[in-house]
Amino acid sequence: QVQLVESGGGLVQAGGSLRLSCAASGSIFNIGTMGWYRQAPGKQRELVATITSVGTIKYADSVKGRFTISRDNAKGTVYLQMNSLKPEDTAVYYCNIKGVRVLTGSAPDAWGQGTQVTVSS
Repeated sequence: QVQLVESGGGLVQAGGSLRLSCAASGSIFNIGTMGWYRQAPGKQRELVATITSVGTIKYADSVKGRFTISRDNAKGTVYLQMNSLKPEDTAVYYCNIKGVRVLTGSAPDAWGQGTQVTVSS
C-alpha cells in the first residue's frame, strides 16, 4: 500500500518562505506525476504545481515565479519551495502522486494527509 507523509507546513509572515516535503513509501517501482494541491477554507481544492517523471513542470498562475517544485526520484520525494508568501496562500496543502507502479503492478493515485500553511499579514 502506497503512503505519503508530508512535512514542512507552519505559520509564516507575508514575504517569508516555507519548504514542503512529501515522501512516498510502499514498495514503489515508479511514480509518474507528483504534485501539490491546496484547499483554503470554503474553497475547492486547486492545483498548485505538478512535476512529471521526466521533469515537465506545471504551475498555477497564482504561484508562478514564487514557488518551485522539484523531486528526488531515488527518494520518492517531492518538494515545494514557497517564497514571497502571501496571505492568500493560506491553505491546507496536499501532496498527490499519479501513475504509480509497485512491484505487483499499478497502484491507485494517492494523497497525503495535508499540511497547514498559514501566512499572516
